[in-house]
Amino acid sequence: MAKDRGKRPKPAPAGRAAPAARPKAAPDGKRATLSRALSKLGFCSRTQAEGLIAAGRVALAGRIVTDPETWIDLADAAITVDGAAVAARKPVYFMLNKPRGLVTTRHDPEGRPTVFDCLKHLDPAHLSPVGRLDKASEGLLLFSNDTEFSNALLDPKTHVEKTYHVQIDRRADRAVLEALEKGVHHDGEFLRARTVRHLRDGERNSWLEIVLDEGRNRQIRRMLEARGIACLRLVRVAIGTLALGDLEKGAVRALTQAEVEDLRRLAAQAPRKARR
Repeated sequence: MAKDRGKRPKPAPAGRAAPAARPKAAPDGKRATLSRALSKLGFCSRTQAEGLIAAGRVALAGRIVTDPETWIDLADAAITVDGAAVAARKPVYFMLNKPRGLVTTRHDPEGRPTVFDCLKHLDPAHLSPVGRLDKASEGLLLFSNDTEFSNALLDPKTHVEKTYHVQIDRRADRAVLEALEKGVHHDGEFLRARTVRHLRDGERNSWLEIVLDEGRNRQIRRMLEARGIACLRLVRVAIGTLALGDLEKGAVRALTQAEVEDLRRLAAQAPRKARR
């Protein structure tokens, strides 16, 4: 008997269907996974989309699909959720002056107030925060249903600058400023500010302006902690060219078209040159 020219594929275990092969070709601008498509269309966040798909609430051309990684063509896919057609939503962009004490999430399992409590009048079901501010931090927080815009601003390769006013528990001298600009190692990461500037002093504290061009988790607080400095207040006052200005605490306003385009241009720029 002639030898086998190749090994036969192993049968799937009893009671389990063999997984269907997924396309390996890289998607072009019109193709996306189903969960990503719902996000790109502004219907919901990608995480929410995965939940809807897993629950059997999403259909393609009338057929229920439960795999969020199913590839579709955005140009002609007929997507429905609970039987209602999904169409691309008009992109919207808002800024919030986040008060201290709110968590940046849609639903908090501990029942704490969230930033979405400030957006109830906007029908925020299809809005997602662009980045985060921790519970104790304040200031400028963006929201949008435009995932490409959000991802571009958050991409660490673009180095879009974020400016913070930070109150510390001591009078700052030049050594403190230089130490923060020089950088510190904390929990296995090297953290450094792009620039640090002294703003003003109180009797036992100082306000600093700290500019970051990367988005590490709790970066400023960790930098200060590594130097033995306590952060009393942290307020984000600008993202790129967009300033918080005189927007009242807890207030929300829509971005102007010029502001959106300015942020797009910043995010589209090549990575900045190495720091001095």
